[in-house]
Amino acid sequence: MRKQHLTTILGAVLIIGSSGAFVPTDTHAEEAANADVDGRRTLNDIEQEGLTRITEGQQAQQQVDRLGDQNRQLQDDYYAELKLVQGLETYIELLDQQLENQQEEISTLQRSITDVAVVERQILPLMVRMIDTLEQFVALDVPFLPDERRERVAKLRALMNRSDVAVAEKSRRVFEAYQIENEYGRTIESYTDKLQLPTGTFDAEFLRIGRLGLMYATVGASEVGYWDKASNSWQPLDRTPWSRMIDQGLKVARQEIAPQLIHVPLNPAQVEEQVQ
Repeated sequence: MRKQHLTTILGAVLIIGSSGAFVPTDTHAEEAANADVDGRRTLNDIEQEGLTRITEGQQAQQQVDRLGDQNRQLQDDYYAELKLVQGLETYIELLDQQLENQQEEISTLQRSITDVAVVERQILPLMVRMIDTLEQFVALDVPFLPDERRERVAKLRALMNRSDVAVAEKSRRVFEAYQIENEYGRTIESYTDKLQLPTGTFDAEFLRIGRLGLMYATVGASEVGYWDKASNSWQPLDRTPWSRMIDQGLKVARQEIAPQLIHVPLNPAQVEEQVQ
């Protein structure tokens, strides 16, 4: 009875195979299969999760790289804009300096304009006095080119009354007239003009040597003479000794012969008295 009962228990629990191994019953085999399937699923899940994390890491790295590139680009743009701002600041400083200099120039010009107005009020009367002096000088000077010189003075007087001519131009013309008169004192010149003598009016050729001497020879050299400062009149000369000297001087003045030393006494009348 005991032996039969043990056999029944063993038969219910285990089945001994021909290989000597224990073979589980149907219930245990199903549980083992399910456990194996669960293990494989767990490994697959782990592997899949690892791949997912790797992919996410790669994506995160790519995003980091993009952000780094964007950061570097922004940094480059910042430095470029910074240089531009610095250049503009330097440019603005230069403009400020130029504006300051221009303001100083404007102030200087305004003061100059004011000064010019004052000078203009003073220089116009001065020029009128200069013209008066020039007219007196021409009247008292050796009477060479009398019409030309008097006409120059008359034009200056008319110029002073013109409102369309600037003060600077008026001043230039006045000083130019003085310069011309100054040049007469150190040049030699010949010209033709009418000669008024007590015996009548003659066409004559004049020889001016600076302001030291003024001589004449009538057309055809029939008469020769000179301007006597002492008597303030024309005085005749002996044609024989003076005609050749005056003719030589006229040729030099007309540049018909080479420049040469001309012997012309300052007072021909005294020379004639000594000769006599």
